[in-house]
Amino acid sequence: MRLSSVMMFFPPKPRFLMAAGLGLFALLAAGAPAPAEPDPQPAQPSPPLVPTASTMDEGANLDVLVFNDGDQVRGRLVERSPDLWLFRSERFGLLRVPIADATVTLSDPESVAAEARARAEAAEPQARHSSIFSPGAMAKDLGDFFGPWHGRFTFSTQLRQSSPDTSNTMLEAKLQRKWQHDDVKLDARYDYIDTDHVPTTDIIKGDAAWRHDFRNRWFSIYSPSVEWNRAYQIEGVPSDYILLQQEFGVGYTVTASRQSNLRVGVAENLFDVWETTVPESHNSKTAESVFLEADWKLPWRMTLTERGAYYYSLASQIEGWENKLELDKKLTETFAVGIRHETRQNDPGVRVQDYTLTKFYMGIDF
Repeated sequence: MRLSSVMMFFPPKPRFLMAAGLGLFALLAAGAPAPAEPDPQPAQPSPPLVPTASTMDEGANLDVLVFNDGDQVRGRLVERSPDLWLFRSERFGLLRVPIADATVTLSDPESVAAEARARAEAAEPQARHSSIFSPGAMAKDLGDFFGPWHGRFTFSTQLRQSSPDTSNTMLEAKLQRKWQHDDVKLDARYDYIDTDHVPTTDIIKGDAAWRHDFRNRWFSIYSPSVEWNRAYQIEGVPSDYILLQQEFGVGYTVTASRQSNLRVGVAENLFDVWETTVPESHNSKTAESVFLEADWKLPWRMTLTERGAYYYSLASQIEGWENKLELDKKLTETFAVGIRHETRQNDPGVRVQDYTLTKFYMGIDF
């Protein structure tokens, strides 16, 4: 039977044809590619990435910024200023956090070194400021300046407001250096006392001593000293002077140990005195002497030292003596306190000031 006959026998209905057409169109639309939508904005370059754990070396340890409330941020310490952390975190980028609000736990050696340098730079101004008042800092500065020489800087002062008003000041510096067979000491001191603003003592004094040790405990010694007295009077008449004394001696070491040393000897002394007030004059004398030097280390970090000499002039048969006794205690490695008693009576043949004094002092060792 022909198709036309069938169609004539079963004519298609309009609703069937519409449904078939819609189904065919849907089938074709599903298989066709969708049209591209227009780009609403032009492409922009990507912003630079903040370094995170993925952008750093894999397996590298990270620093940790720990806030005072316990929160922690991982990343890298960039810089530490005296009052600010500059920290590049994994999630939040570059952070600026006050030093007082957080601490940093460092894991990278370069970060540790940067932190150490920052701490040193931050502490340097404070160290310079405190060096004026800190015995330790002052001792370090003195030690750096004098190198292999060791010594002590001593000061003592007293102000008494009464009738009459009195002020008393002493400044002293000592240096010492030892070799295998030689020992050199240098000492400079300034004493000043005024009563009702009138100077009664104004003395600048310098001493030196060079001892050379021989075999069998024998030694030689040369000790020059100079004294400039600018407030000396004899019976109310100004008699300022400059005294130069030189001691040439030999001696024997009786005991020598870390706890105690005792040396005795004899010496020839040359005295030269220049009167600096009108009428100016100069005179020279000689005198022989015996001397004793001793030092003992006592408990509680205390040391007792003594140096005494007895003078006798064979030419003029005039005698005199002087002695210095000192007890000091180290409070720390660099700070010490002590008391000193000195006396000088009738140096033979020269017109210089006799005196007896006792002073309490504080000293800085270096």
